[in-house]
Amino acid sequence: MTKLDDHPSVVRFRQSEPHPRPSRIEFERLRRICLDAGADDVGFVAIDRHDLDDQRAEILGLYPWTKGLISLVCRMNREPIRSPARSVANLEFHHVGDHTNEVASKIVSVLEAEGVRAVNPSMGFPMEIDRFPDKVWVVSHKPVAVAAGLGQMGIHRNVIHPKFGNFILLATILIDAEIAEQSRPIDYNPCLECKLCVAACPVGAIAPDGHFDFTACLTHNYREFLGGFTDWVEQVADSKNASDYRSRVEDPETVSMWQSLGFGPQYKAAYCMAACPAGDDVIGPFLADRKGFMNEVVNPLREKEESVYVVRGSDAEAYVSKRFPHKKPRRVGGGRRLRSIRSFLSVLPHAFQRHASAGLDATYHFEFTGEEPAAATVVIRGKSIQVEPGHVGAADLRIVADSRTWLGFLAKERNLAWALIRRKIRLKGSPRLLVAFGRCFPS
Repeated sequence: MTKLDDHPSVVRFRQSEPHPRPSRIEFERLRRICLDAGADDVGFVAIDRHDLDDQRAEILGLYPWTKGLISLVCRMNREPIRSPARSVANLEFHHVGDHTNEVASKIVSVLEAEGVRAVNPSMGFPMEIDRFPDKVWVVSHKPVAVAAGLGQMGIHRNVIHPKFGNFILLATILIDAEIAEQSRPIDYNPCLECKLCVAACPVGAIAPDGHFDFTACLTHNYREFLGGFTDWVEQVADSKNASDYRSRVEDPETVSMWQSLGFGPQYKAAYCMAACPAGDDVIGPFLADRKGFMNEVVNPLREKEESVYVVRGSDAEAYVSKRFPHKKPRRVGGGRRLRSIRSFLSVLPHAFQRHASAGLDATYHFEFTGEEPAAATVVIRGKSIQVEPGHVGAADLRIVADSRTWLGFLAKERNLAWALIRRKIRLKGSPRLLVAFGRCFPS
């Protein structure tokens, strides 16, 4: 026998009665565990549900033992989120965010004590940030919550719970056990399509027709997260001295960044959540006095004088100048440098500025060579974009580029003229179409 076999812990384990790991958990038992831990609502989904098709492989890649998912809802207080003083709103976001993670951790502890393998990825940060600007979260909580019957997505891209509205935070727990009964999506959408989220958004990220400008939302609301923080650091690095820095970044912006570093990242808006009147517990005041609801909840956010962060030449910049002349547009960089051609192609539909594309009708064929060979077709027509693998149809502009050079050009680390002279990038068609393409994706 080895020394390990003689260790007291090993001996005691072998002499004790075996504790078989439960392979199945009853619905009501699991629900009671979650509610007792502090969740306000809960639902359950099996890993093989079609609702999880687009994230199953990644989940199983990290946790191949996953058989079921627990979706948790923790309710936020409404009035803090509605406050024009965003410090009050952010305190609520962070407080309930911490509570949500604590609830999930308690559930995992109970399950672990009962022999069930379980893990709770963070409800927000920290995330797998080394992947940035690609997907950094482990589990997409929103589609899991929808599959688990905890609400439906509103046009503002937030889950609206049938009772609590969108004043909720979500978490997901992965477990190595089958759940005896699964939850099912609710059969209606609590979203009222009242468009108050459209009216409240300071950057026009939510359009009345349901279009969502991901870049506008990310640039402003998440200014002190991820790409916005990267952009600020580069402003510091590029400044010649203190005076030059102050000409680039105003004092309130500097101390706001300090606050985010010291107390947790601060959302700049989230007005779409504040304005939403949906949900059984929320809808009453809106139905009783819609004009009063607008005056008390939505207008204070619309009328607030504040800096609004936009990318130069973006749809958001034009929107702010037109709709909110009392708000101050602040031009900033996106701070996102794509690390792969795959990322470049996948981000195009999300970064596309449809109003900046007005009048453009063109088909682009991309052929990438070198480290990451790939081919793709991008069609921009009628203020819409379509991206397909391979070359489809006839191209108005054909772009053949070394993959590393193209990514360097996008990051403004490579000069286009230099790349054309060195034939690292080659064009067949009018160069004006490349300029027009760039206008659709300002950075």
